Amino acid sequence: MRVLVVEDDASISRFIHQGLNEAGYAVDIASNGREGVNYAIAADYDVIVLDVLLPELDGLSILKDLRQRGLQTPVLLLTARDTVQDRVLGLDAGADDYLVKPFDFTELLARLRALLRRPPLQTDVLLQVGNLEMDAVQRVVKRGDRLIELSPREFSLLEYLMRHPNQVLSRTQIAQNVWSFDFYGDFKVIDVYVGYLRRKIDRNESSSLIQTVRGVGYRISADCQSPMPD
Repeated sequence: MRVLVVEDDASISRFIHQGLNEAGYAVDIASNGREGVNYAIAADYDVIVLDVLLPELDGLSILKDLRQRGLQTPVLLLTARDTVQDRVLGLDAGADDYLVKPFDFTELLARLRALLRRPPLQTDVLLQVGNLEMDAVQRVVKRGDRLIELSPREFSLLEYLMRHPNQVLSRTQIAQNVWSFDFYGDFKVIDVYVGYLRRKIDRNESSSLIQTVRGVGYRISADCQSPMPD
């Protein structure tokens, strides 16, 4: 899952960035309103965490702009204001949820998970390719009856592949959606993580679900499984 955080307070943005990274999210940070709009329209985000009080362009103006552009990405507003009127203004502007500062990080994570369970993503909560199954909200992966333990980054990579079954995904696409804009272009890292995934999901299996498409990238498919190496 890829998250955009628009927050001008450096300490808060670092706190959120670290916590979401540790939870397996790919995170981009924008420090002012103009930058936030540019980020939001430049990439496909699964959710946006948006501060209300921002320099250059405030959060409500950003929200109205994005909705007018037709962008339906779920938005969680962050604000120090806790009056009913403030919440009404935010929700009427197009926000999907509202969190008051200071907040506990576990609550932020819970609210993000709740947003990701809402339509239109509801049908994509449970993913399946062949006998490989993923619950993207509970973060549970199984192949057959075998439970598979994955690191946060491995989980994010597998989730991205499973959301695009039978499609050849380039290393650039994978980097942009599983990592973030601060990815430095060492595509060998992607190859390493694909190797990690294969060792875990293909253990004791006769075939591999993840195929290498030479010169391009990777594909996950149950229709053209690769034989396991001897």
